[in-house]
Amino acid sequence: MVMLASFFKDPEFANVDSSENESIPFRGTILRTKSGKFSSVSEPCLSCTTFNILAPIYKRLDQQNQNVRESDFRAFWLARNERIVDWLLYESSSIICLQEFWVGNEELVQMYEQRLGASGYDTFKLARTNNRGDGLLTAIHKEYSRVLNYRELLFNDFGDRVAQLLHVQSVIPFLQNNDDSMQQEILIVNTHLLFPHDSSLSIVYKILQYLETYQRENKLSQVPVMLCGDWNGSKRGHVYKFLRSQGFVSSYDIAHEYTDSDHKWVSHRNHRGNICGVDFIWLRNPNKSIKPLKISWAEAAFGIIKYQLQKASLNEKDAFDFLRADNNGNYITYSDFCDALKQLKLTSLSHGLSFQEMKNLWVQADVDGNGVLDYDEFKRIWYCTCSENIDEDSNSEDSKEGITKEAFGFAVKNAILFPREVEKGIWPENYHLSDHARLTALFSPVRLRCSQKSL
Repeated sequence: MVMLASFFKDPEFANVDSSENESIPFRGTILRTKSGKFSSVSEPCLSCTTFNILAPIYKRLDQQNQNVRESDFRAFWLARNERIVDWLLYESSSIICLQEFWVGNEELVQMYEQRLGASGYDTFKLARTNNRGDGLLTAIHKEYSRVLNYRELLFNDFGDRVAQLLHVQSVIPFLQNNDDSMQQEILIVNTHLLFPHDSSLSIVYKILQYLETYQRENKLSQVPVMLCGDWNGSKRGHVYKFLRSQGFVSSYDIAHEYTDSDHKWVSHRNHRGNICGVDFIWLRNPNKSIKPLKISWAEAAFGIIKYQLQKASLNEKDAFDFLRADNNGNYITYSDFCDALKQLKLTSLSHGLSFQEMKNLWVQADVDGNGVLDYDEFKRIWYCTCSENIDEDSNSEDSKEGITKEAFGFAVKNAILFPREVEKGIWPENYHLSDHARLTALFSPVRLRCSQKSL
């Protein structure tokens, strides 16, 4: 009973009408009021919140006994999750993306669905594969957007991870225009990647491949894309660089004018006490010129290979010798290449490189196609460069040089992490709502001129 009493005295579990509301992100400035309007904002805007809410089955209550989890104490997990919903409804974002949602508990699921539903949200939940217990929940406010399509992406071979894809249309047009063909629609992805971060490269590649196919099949090349969730890796990782090469920007970093090399904020503290920034709302507008997807992925994969080689204290020449193994010639065979990747533990794990992915990397490196890599070709791996002569299925028939068209996109208006201390790289000891901070971003609609070639 002592533990329970102290739990309810925690300020994080005070009523939302308490004085701590002064620190609520966007309150009274840029979020919608209960009347559905944005206070202090003249133009219509879209808000998005992403939050890893820490499933009770993972929340440790006793550092001395790691088997004691919050899921065993109904009063604990129910109060904490009621509090989470209080915050979500108080902010009332247009889009809510939750990770580590405890889909395995029907009472908790019903509480979220009923409270969010009563406040005007359509909810979509997705469990991780193989009965892992947690999953994703995405909520779309019906007053502002309608869901045109919903897809589920299952990655059984990658740590039972999943992703949700929602094709959303604005109920009230953001922009008044004379061009009825200008789509005022958005593609939204909610996901939770693997740890360690770089092992998720294949998952992100699959997500972007699916997005590319969906956009091509539904003629959606001119719509903005948002990727939300817990990416389990920071701006230093290869997945971050991969997404940047595909035209995505971090909404929080854009709002605060941070560069890719700035590491001033954090959003997660793990059970070991380490803090890092892993939660993102990525935005890609349709006017972004991007590399072909296969090339960006191959360069990111080469970067991970180089990182592992350097981690083994190998310089460029030593790395070449390692890859060619016992080969008497001054070249690397495909068999040597695969064996080396296995030794680097890039293929032996369930979420490692697949056979086809290894083959694709080999094709990228073997420029002359003679079946072996000489030293010059090996340097394509070491310097993470690829040729751009890949046949991309995503090239649309209407990709024509010089033709431009008006499109709809977003500008990042603001973004805030809560608790606010994390924005300065500090994790507050009195924050117990989750082991992640909540990220909310506000976007204003903009008109874009896009060349058909970049679509």
